[in-house]
Amino acid sequence: MILFFIGLVAGIISGMGIGGGTILIPALVIFANPDQHIAQSVNLIFFIPTAVIALIVHIRNKRIDFSVAIPITIFGLLGAYIGSRLAIRLPGALLKKYFGFFLLTLGTYEMFRRDKAKLKKKEPEASVEQRE
Repeated sequence: MILFFIGLVAGIISGMGIGGGTILIPALVIFANPDQHIAQSVNLIFFIPTAVIALIVHIRNKRIDFSVAIPITIFGLLGAYIGSRLAIRLPGALLKKYFGFFLLTLGTYEMFRRDKAKLKKKEPEASVEQRE
């Protein structure tokens, strides 16, 4: 039952474009206790069908800029090949630490970054105040 719940939550997060692996990998390691390499491999298998469904939905809603997506995809494939070769060579404990550091760094960045949309809304107000 716990694997069903983990898959459901990770699928919802993945469909939103956030990245289900940020939920799936730690949840698998904590609750199912596989080796880090296995958890990350399961994430890759999980990613393919969920990404296809999310991609179809986002294409139908015209939410994809293909001029940006195509170069990112090409270089992402190259990076995925290099990263998978590197991950195979790393011990599971070290891979787990790198993944944890990555999540911590990303979370910290997200907490402290300034939202550009909020800044744009505040800029015109500041210029109106400066005119008065």
